Amino acid sequence: VDTNGKLQVWSVKRVGPNILPYILDEGANFILPAFLPDSFVGWARKRGYGLFDDWFVDPTGVEGLSDDYDVANKEVRHVTVDPGLRVGFWRSVGHSYSGFFKESFMDEVAYATGQDPVAIRLAHTKNNPRLKKVIETAAREANWGQPMAANRFQGIAAHYAFSTYVTEVAEVSVENGHIRVHRVTCVVDCGRAINPDIVRAQMEGGIIFGMTAALHGNITLKDGAVQQSNFHDYPMVRMNESPEIDVHIIDSNEDPTGVGEPGVPPIAAAIANAVFAATGQRLRQLPLRFS
Repeated sequence: VDTNGKLQVWSVKRVGPNILPYILDEGANFILPAFLPDSFVGWARKRGYGLFDDWFVDPTGVEGLSDDYDVANKEVRHVTVDPGLRVGFWRSVGHSYSGFFKESFMDEVAYATGQDPVAIRLAHTKNNPRLKKVIETAAREANWGQPMAANRFQGIAAHYAFSTYVTEVAEVSVENGHIRVHRVTCVVDCGRAINPDIVRAQMEGGIIFGMTAALHGNITLKDGAVQQSNFHDYPMVRMNESPEIDVHIIDSNEDPTGVGEPGVPPIAAAIANAVFAATGQRLRQLPLRFS
């Protein structure tokens, strides 16, 4: 970061397993022609692991980590570390965690350099006008920076996924270590909205889905087996925890883009950033827990 608070270098290293080798392994029988011998199919289906371990980066592993903001020098590295546990496509795939990491980090940079979290994002989206507009609109609709009710704090996060731009502002309170999300303002630019009701419903669903991961979604292993078995020990966000959700759709003549998944990536970071504003404690792991 230079003396004017502008990002000059953006360096990311993502460490973890790949998804595509598992998909290729399990889907080889359906992808490869039926006339091929079983021995060849059996050999081919295992090639993906070495391919993505040693030669190519699985794009789903690093998506969303470096595309959004104006930075002159960017570096993204990937290190494959596979714990041997089968991984698959969670809603929004790699964006699910990259949105949390990237937008939490932007918030940390803002506070470390004495900048407003909205202002620093706007300063780094001059070459990304559609993302800049959803950030500006969300800040305005959420009354960012205005006096709030007692013990209420805001956090913001923006993310581009599946060719769609989304910004979310979470209004949060923290009492005795319990995080309560009261309101989420969501602004989405998905090009021409063919059916606005579907767009709103998908944003609302994505926010609730992402809130479950942010507040509850913990999976633990014991002796090689997942310990959680049903909703009694893997709770979801319920009606009494659900916030007021206010969705705004940018009027656009651009081609329609995705809405089923882009509502998920910003919400965990928006909540975590609001928690920092409330408590001064930075939570860097999901689900969000105070140490």
